[in-house]
Amino acid sequence: MDTRITVIVDNVSADGIEGEWGLSILIQLGGKQILLDAGASELFAQNFEKIGFDIRDVDYGVLSHAHYDHANGMPKFFEENTKAKFFVRDKAAENCYYKKFFIREYIGIRRNVLEKYSDRIEYVSGDYKLCEGAYLIPHKTKGLSRLGQRECMYCRTDGGWKVDDFSHEQSLVIETEKGLVILNSCSHGGALNIINEVKRTFPDKKICAYIGGLHLYNKSKKEIKKVAQELKDSDIQYIYTGHCTKSRAYGILQQDLGDRLHKLHVGLKIEF
Repeated sequence: MDTRITVIVDNVSADGIEGEWGLSILIQLGGKQILLDAGASELFAQNFEKIGFDIRDVDYGVLSHAHYDHANGMPKFFEENTKAKFFVRDKAAENCYYKKFFIREYIGIRRNVLEKYSDRIEYVSGDYKLCEGAYLIPHKTKGLSRLGQRECMYCRTDGGWKVDDFSHEQSLVIETEKGLVILNSCSHGGALNIINEVKRTFPDKKICAYIGGLHLYNKSKKEIKKVAQELKDSDIQYIYTGHCTKSRAYGILQQDLGDRLHKLHVGLKIEF
């Protein structure tokens, strides 16, 4: 089935349409519309209209992970769209922090959103079929808390601080005529881990594209080159990245990935 993907919010503005530190992507698949994330504010709703879409037409909402720059637009979505539920990983909660030394910065879903809109939120576990041709895949890689520690990301629990293992993060996997498309908004669990998770889940299918942030804005050149090599070795034909990758890392990736690499920006349209 034909698949169209449109970037609603990204860091990079384009054609007079504003961007922000956040991500929101609309997927049109087999007559259905899936919204992946709702950015860091109500900007996604303004961009929806400017790009030529109607929020009321969205059939499914998906939250990639429990951080503010992907979830803060959710209340606006629920106001504008009265039918679609948001599908959230069952480990997601309002408890994500950046914690380093004496710094405690809340970076999670806006407080009380999960409770206030509980009738519109669907918690999912394991591999989940969202609709025909669309799946939500959790992390299946052990030891991801080491990546959370590297990022100084923690979850505040009743038992105290816990290093974030990104069990609240999920990939949206789309079946297209060219192969599988992975959408993972920040790739906190590591791009190679995510690719391997999807390969194990769909062993008989080819992955043709990876779309999302790679969380490389704070990484060394050596670390970025390692990710570039991993993506190059994956044989994935199309890699679209932006948001938390940022321009410096994008330039380093491009040296190794060449024309396989494409930059996300507001209003970008991708067809498979």
